[in-house]
Amino acid sequence: MRGVTLKDIARETGFHVSTVSRALDPRARSALTDEVVQKVSMAAERMGYRPNRLASGLRTKRTKTVGLVIPDITNPLFPPIVRGVESVLEPLGYVSIIVNTDSRRDRERSQVGVLLERGVDGIIHAAVEREDPFFEELRRQKVPVVTVNRALDAEGIPAVVSDDAEGIRAMVRLLTNAGHTRIAHIAGPQQLSTGVERHAAFREAVKEFGLKIPEYHIIRSDRLIESEGRRCTEALLSLVERPTAILAANDRLALGAIEAINQMGLSCPGDVSVTGFNDSEVLRLIPPGLTTVRVDKAGVGKRSAELLIRMIESPEEETDPRTVLPIEVVERGSVAPPPKD
Repeated sequence: MRGVTLKDIARETGFHVSTVSRALDPRARSALTDEVVQKVSMAAERMGYRPNRLASGLRTKRTKTVGLVIPDITNPLFPPIVRGVESVLEPLGYVSIIVNTDSRRDRERSQVGVLLERGVDGIIHAAVEREDPFFEELRRQKVPVVTVNRALDAEGIPAVVSDDAEGIRAMVRLLTNAGHTRIAHIAGPQQLSTGVERHAAFREAVKEFGLKIPEYHIIRSDRLIESEGRRCTEALLSLVERPTAILAANDRLALGAIEAINQMGLSCPGDVSVTGFNDSEVLRLIPPGLTTVRVDKAGVGKRSAELLIRMIESPEEETDPRTVLPIEVVERGSVAPPPKD
């Protein structure tokens, strides 16, 4: 049985085929009246019409697909980003193909290769490291790419990120206002833009607030996961002059820090205060409730998708090299004044 065609809908509604085509195209229907669009859309739905993406792709040389590269699909940071992306793509007739890299460069290259083989019109990349020569190959192939949440050091690939510097500054301010002067920092991996920028922001903020932080109170994690937060915290709390507060580069490191504090017979925030970065609703349910920086996850996803669509459909337009979205401080129960010596 053959599928329903635009000609079938045209006969059913009495409109010309070109009018039916425009009515079913989210980008073209604005030229028609709401009555025409509604009549055509209802007829298409009633008749079971499904657009032939393959035929359309042959005409337009586009597949209406977008690749979405995620470093860790289990990380609660990324599902809201995906939702933000899809909230833009779906109304415009695009679909996303999501791939997970497990934060491995070899897997990232193979997965991006699969996306290119599928003929995606562009890529939104959330797993990028600061330096990756593979992106030069994507530019040579003229594949539109936007990075989200992270950025490349090299110019030429636009990024949509959160205000990392202001988020870290806000956490240092909050901790100093609570009376802390011995603040440690668990930095993120330095091959990631978030790790480097939050680390640099911490150094700037403690200087601004008049604190002298010894180098041994700054420790770098290898991955943004709980076990690394535990390892780093155990090292910090084994020092003779241990910190009274730990500012972690993300929430998973912070949760690992709290676990280590408890395992060492201490309490958070009674003995050591802890802050994170990113935020998710579940954090309020995990005692003592993590004080953190909330980033607009859906917002960065939405903005990255809007930017990529412009690059696909209007490649001659200039694009902003870096879009920075504001952050919000979320105070819960993991910060208190330092214990009295």
